[in-house]
Amino acid sequence: MIHVKPWLVAGSLALTGALATPATAVDDYGLPQLGTASTSVSGNEEYRLGRAWLRQFRARAPVWSDPMAQDYVESLIDRLLPHSGIVNARTTVTLVDSRLLNAFAVPGGVIGVNSGLFAFAKDEASLASVLAHELGHLSQHHYARRMERAEQTQIPAMAAMLAGMLIAAGGGGDAGIATAMGSQAAFIQDQLAYSRRYEQEADRIGLQTLVQAGYDPQAMVRMFRAMQRMATLQGGNPPEFLLTHPVTESRISDTEVRANQMNVSHPRDDDPMYDLVRARALLDLHRDNPSQATAQLNEGDPAHVAKRYLAALIDAERDQTQAALTVLDELSQELPDLPLLPTSAAEVAFKAGDYDETLERTRRLLRIMPDYMPAQRLRGEALLQRDPQQAFEVLRDLTEQRPEDPQLFTLLSEAAGRSGRVAWGHLARAEYLQLTGRIDRAIRQLDVAEDVAERTGEATVAGRIEQRREDFLDYRETMEEF
Repeated sequence: MIHVKPWLVAGSLALTGALATPATAVDDYGLPQLGTASTSVSGNEEYRLGRAWLRQFRARAPVWSDPMAQDYVESLIDRLLPHSGIVNARTTVTLVDSRLLNAFAVPGGVIGVNSGLFAFAKDEASLASVLAHELGHLSQHHYARRMERAEQTQIPAMAAMLAGMLIAAGGGGDAGIATAMGSQAAFIQDQLAYSRRYEQEADRIGLQTLVQAGYDPQAMVRMFRAMQRMATLQGGNPPEFLLTHPVTESRISDTEVRANQMNVSHPRDDDPMYDLVRARALLDLHRDNPSQATAQLNEGDPAHVAKRYLAALIDAERDQTQAALTVLDELSQELPDLPLLPTSAAEVAFKAGDYDETLERTRRLLRIMPDYMPAQRLRGEALLQRDPQQAFEVLRDLTEQRPEDPQLFTLLSEAAGRSGRVAWGHLARAEYLQLTGRIDRAIRQLDVAEDVAERTGEATVAGRIEQRREDFLDYRETMEEF
């Protein structure tokens, strides 16, 4: 059976990367010329298509809503980007609530990570190797080059391939192939032949990205070996990721040879942050049986702080709030440079319904680290219960900073409603709907917001509604291409 790789369309997982000189990367590595990294597709066009794709994806995929994990992944990508060869990057990260081992990259800088990837990658370098490989697909414009090849064969594949990736990235298996390619069997064979070259190119470029960012290039080799073992253990039913990203012995050997020739001049210092975020991911994946999260974390070689951290989170889940707060406060004192720890304590207080304690804890943290987004968001959520007017101000500022975050607009809509800003509430609801792919409902919600604004005389919000209507109509036109 033929399995079309989702990253043909955009660049979807398992391992992906980038080089400082992308224009010559293909020739430098002795790979066949598949087209140039500089293509006829503009950066703005890629951005437009990528954001439209993301809206469709959100309509289908379950979200892993964890602001602390989100901030961590974004920080890791920011660390890799300067070495990726991607110019003027406008990335956005989406976290997917899925046990499947997967990640993907879409033109325009959309990067997706499944929570299941944290279960598989036992250290930060392993996760970085996956993201580096994905950035490699983006830096080399594999999607646009694939589209140019499709145009040469006179097959209008752009929208169909993107639509196929919607299913494949979400774990839809062979349905993605049917959607992406239909009965174009010959074209599928052509795609596979070229995609293998792209995958090889992304592997090699990803190694360079890892090394330049201070990570051990052997991490990519370890990931390949682990995937190969997983495929063997799974037998005839391998993980979804391995169906679309086969790990061959030649691919592993090629990567290992190159990794052996590389040295990291400025290796990164050991940091427990990855283990802490991995603990959160494992607890989310095993929410019905937390002991499994503990067992899986201990299978690796986690920092001792991560074990204590996970135990505290489990205590909180069992309503042992004070015990959890005691441990988290101790860890915060031991590691004062990690804002995740005091934010986790504030989160425990919030989930226990102690909103005043949450506000006090986030106030203290934000006085020292005012830009830490997870604490800002948590403060906004707590303010909803105590001071909706202030919550509205905090959450509106956050949505200005993060206009691609649907969950923030849900909170803003609630804050607007509770503080008597009805038109703003409908506008925020419209933003949430368009960000999650329900563009027609979003436009209807704008109509409601406009009617309310006219009745209440809210001229400021009325002007914003009209501006957003034009944007929404543009979004709908792009999304109709799928």
